[in-house]
Amino acid sequence: MDIGNQVVLITGASRGIGAACAEALRSRGAKLCLTARDEASLLRQASANDFVLAGDITSSDFRARLVDGVLQRFGRIDIVVNNAGAGNYWPPSTAPLQEVRQTFELNFFAPLALTQLVLPYMRKQNSGCIVNMSSMGGEIVLPWIPLYCASKFALSALSSALRSELSGTGIHAMTVCPGYVETDFKSHASGPPPPPALMGSSSSRFSITPQQCAADIVRGLERRARVVVTPRSGWLLILGQRLFPRLVEARLTAFMKNLESEAAA
Repeated sequence: MDIGNQVVLITGASRGIGAACAEALRSRGAKLCLTARDEASLLRQASANDFVLAGDITSSDFRARLVDGVLQRFGRIDIVVNNAGAGNYWPPSTAPLQEVRQTFELNFFAPLALTQLVLPYMRKQNSGCIVNMSSMGGEIVLPWIPLYCASKFALSALSSALRSELSGTGIHAMTVCPGYVETDFKSHASGPPPPPALMGSSSSRFSITPQQCAADIVRGLERRARVVVTPRSGWLLILGQRLFPRLVEARLTAFMKNLESEAAA
């Protein structure tokens, strides 16, 4: 895919991966449409030529205004990057259901609803791409953040379902599975945080910067990839899960319990 002059809508574009994607895609000549709840941060990331609209992507009224605004400004939507999301550290046995619903509203239902809004226009164009920002936790359940993983499993499944449904239409769906990305994710996650060692670190082999993640997303778009795992070393853990699920689950559980014991000592 040639990204130059493509109209790209990015959710959660005010910081982290979303802001890095905006910068990377802008450098390729894309026309950007940026949204997030934090208007001040969003405006700091935007350029004069970008379409910017701040609001809550979980709101159906806001999603309708957003898509209508993009179409009025550019007349088309070529790529949607469903990046907005949030963490949830609650264990399943004690998680407040309302907080779980909020996690799924943002991480799964908002991307699904936005996709449903833009697909009729992409079908008229006979082209387009839906990028769903999942996680390595959307392929492997990380026991310290299980309900977040559940929401990302759902998002990964949505991408796969879209590829089947849209086959032959010229519209593509791409799943992105980052490892630990150096953002402020932890400060916005709900629930009791696990020991710091369980929340990722910049020294991890599965750790990347937002800029590295965005560069891999752009490369994935250019080669029309089905799934982007970033860093590529993450494939080792994913393949291990697929081939030896009981072993990987046991190792992750033991790792978590050992670190919890050390933190409590």
